Amino acid sequence: MRAMTELTRSERTSRLLVARLDALASVASQITHVEAERLVELASIATMHAVALETLQAERAEAIWREAHARHPQLPRVVVQLPERLAA
Repeated sequence: MRAMTELTRSERTSRLLVARLDALASVASQITHVEAERLVELASIATMHAVALETLQAERAEAIWREAHARHPQLPRVVVQLPERLAA
């Protein structure tokens, strides 16, 4: 049962990240580049936290970001350093 809960949580986190990046892309042309960069940076921090908390696998997070940039080239790029696990 726990594995299903973890899978459900991971799928939900993935959907939320995709939705957040799509929403950000839709407003990116209506805000300044600096504002868009900041919002992308905040999304990347949220992604790093999700990976650190193991609610999202690093490989899936990287794929979501790659796909988002492929769909929305206007999204600013930020360097996202995804942790494999939270340090003890």
